[in-house]
Amino acid sequence: MLLGVHVSIAGHIYESLDRAVALGCNAMQIFSRDPRQWRKAKLRPEDIEEFRKRRHKSKIEKVFVHIPYLINLASPYNILYKGSIRACVQDINEAEVLGAEYIVTHMGSHKKSGEGQGLKRFTQAINRILEKTKDSPVKILFENTSGSGSWLGYSFEQQRLVIDGIEDKKRIGVCFDTCHGYTAGYDLASAEGYEKTISGLDEIIGLKMLKLIHLNDTRDKLGSRRDRHEHIGKGKIGLEGFKRILNDNRLKDAAFILETPKDPETSDKKNLKTVRKLVRK
Repeated sequence: MLLGVHVSIAGHIYESLDRAVALGCNAMQIFSRDPRQWRKAKLRPEDIEEFRKRRHKSKIEKVFVHIPYLINLASPYNILYKGSIRACVQDINEAEVLGAEYIVTHMGSHKKSGEGQGLKRFTQAINRILEKTKDSPVKILFENTSGSGSWLGYSFEQQRLVIDGIEDKKRIGVCFDTCHGYTAGYDLASAEGYEKTISGLDEIIGLKMLKLIHLNDTRDKLGSRRDRHEHIGKGKIGLEGFKRILNDNRLKDAAFILETPKDPETSDKKNLKTVRKLVRK
């Protein structure tokens, strides 16, 4: 099983590897830069070299880079739209030099331009990004959302529409966030709801496309469209829900990454311990 957490890049980006290794992870997720600001500077070559060296010595099998929150590949506003495409290309190039296998992106917000128009804009953006990075091995994963406001990607059907519109499908896949899925209306807490969800994912998207699961409990009720992560087993999905997810052989090829709250500082360690206890030997 590939299991890890979203780790901080505070200090130097290569220190994120040390944090993941200290937690016993064999997979990890990072932001390669400040997620709430536009890029100020490129990574230093010596930091890239040190990241690759430390990873080589570690047991980290997969590295996922989450793109910053400011990027909106579905924006109806051309300045933001073009800037987002440019920033995403830069992030893929940076992920490649770090040796990361994947970048993870939300599907953007249509900002009241309509879901159909937003999905079209996002699809066009991804096609452009894939063309501009056609020699890169880095794959792009589309993450589901809770569907709050004008955010896209809250249903398997929306993700499928985008996938169908991608010209080069070799470098795309999906990420399923359990908190987002539950509050978007996918019942992961009950046995019947869980089976319906996973079967639906397989029928509509295909489990072979599922490369990453963001393992997060949620503070909010089913279908609430809210996005508030909770510690594993402390929210509405509960321990039994996560036990089903973690022991489902259909999901064995996906990596599991925790994005649970960081308060207190020992939270990652405690959540990983909970997850490991739920996995059947």
